[in-house]
Amino acid sequence: MKQQVTRPGRWLALSVLVLAVLLIAVDSTVLGLATPFLSEDLQPSGNQLLWIGDAYSFVLAGLLVSMGSLGDRIGRKRILLVGATAFGALSVLNAYANSAELMIAARALLGVAGATLMPATLALIRNLFHDPRERSLAIGIWGAAASAGMAIGPIVGGVLLENFWWGSVFLINLPVMAVLVVVGAKLLPESRNPEPGPWDLVSVVLSMIGMVGIVYAIKEFAAHGVDWIPVAAAVAGAIALYGFVRRQRRLPIPLLDLRLFRSRGFSSAVLADLLTILGLSGLIFFLSQYLQLVQERRPIEAGLAELPAAIGSIVAGLLAGQVARRFSVRAVVAGGLAAIGLALAALTTISADTGYPLLGAALLVVGAGAGFSFTVTADVILAAVPKEEAGAASAVSETAYELGAALGIALLGSIVTGVYRNFTGPAGTPAAAHESLGGAVEAAAQLPPQAGAELLDAARESFAHGVSIAAGVGAVVLLATAVAAWFLLRGQRLSSER
Repeated sequence: MKQQVTRPGRWLALSVLVLAVLLIAVDSTVLGLATPFLSEDLQPSGNQLLWIGDAYSFVLAGLLVSMGSLGDRIGRKRILLVGATAFGALSVLNAYANSAELMIAARALLGVAGATLMPATLALIRNLFHDPRERSLAIGIWGAAASAGMAIGPIVGGVLLENFWWGSVFLINLPVMAVLVVVGAKLLPESRNPEPGPWDLVSVVLSMIGMVGIVYAIKEFAAHGVDWIPVAAAVAGAIALYGFVRRQRRLPIPLLDLRLFRSRGFSSAVLADLLTILGLSGLIFFLSQYLQLVQERRPIEAGLAELPAAIGSIVAGLLAGQVARRFSVRAVVAGGLAAIGLALAALTTISADTGYPLLGAALLVVGAGAGFSFTVTADVILAAVPKEEAGAASAVSETAYELGAALGIALLGSIVTGVYRNFTGPAGTPAAAHESLGGAVEAAAQLPPQAGAELLDAARESFAHGVSIAAGVGAVVLLATAVAAWFLLRGQRLSSER
């Protein structure tokens, strides 16, 4: 172990893992910027637009545990390189999708490839860095890379959208993927569980059905109320998850060791991540649309407007481990979550003509709070498990993140959509204008100038009102999570010893 700790190439290897994180972060942020252009070209319904946003997260959440466990078995380096290659190839499919249905399918397939990447990167960090202080810094750099990707994505995406068609934003994954695969094959050390046991396909299927069924049902309940199809999906999902848990308890070597959840630090950190992302993601998904379609900013302006969140997250992520050791884990996590909650509360005042100082300040605080919280919870989760199970533990962490994102888009996104649809337009307003804000922009262009202007004003105010309500719900979730984290993470500390 001593030799692994002092390995001189570990920081170079970390740079390759950073590329994988950038690959995913850039992809997730450019979609929001491309949505107005995608809507104009593919003409999705409001429901299809939500599916384009969360199909990736649904599949990712359903497969993360399975792929994390597979990486522990066949090798984390191997699954990372295979996943990165597939991610690049499927990005091409996303770029050239010519219908809403194909776009949804392409996003889902991209989720399969994405599920191999994130658990592998964190698991490799756990096996590369055995010194806790170095590991904290490495996790901070890993998180900062995700934030940097979120910053780079909108800016690069904005430039591409002003000069090329919307599919170009997905093609930026290709050079990153190529560098990752070529350099990673040489620099990354292989690591795996020496006694992995078989990869149980029944457990894989049960976890996938369970996650997708439950999340789909919640999405449909939020969007359309109770109906027999989402009820059936919820029942099937619950039965599958119950079967998954029972099977893990009975298998000699399970796909997911449920004993991990006996650690209060591990369970509390996972729960905090899930609720935090739930409170944030729906709002963030609609923010790019607000900046472009409500405030009429150019794509690159919208990307630059979101930059403070990434700056705050990068700085806070690099400092998080040191601050948590100086004070305490619960102080940093709870404080970060409370800061996000207060920033979201400030955004409840948002309207169509809200000035940028409020938006920029709120985004900076959101980024800093997230940087502190997510970096420390990731450190707690990795430190709570033996390195042989790092892939499965990382997958649980990422599952909470992606499940929270999917639920946030489904619930808060449905709030925004539901409020938006109730606006009153001028006579002759087509039904398509009530489906999405992009549809209203297109409809307004077909109406007489005065009627078109009235339609746009009403639609934009209604959309902004929906965003403000979603921000209020997110603020309540984040502040409640901050209080829970203060009590649940009591006594948790980051190790200072090797």
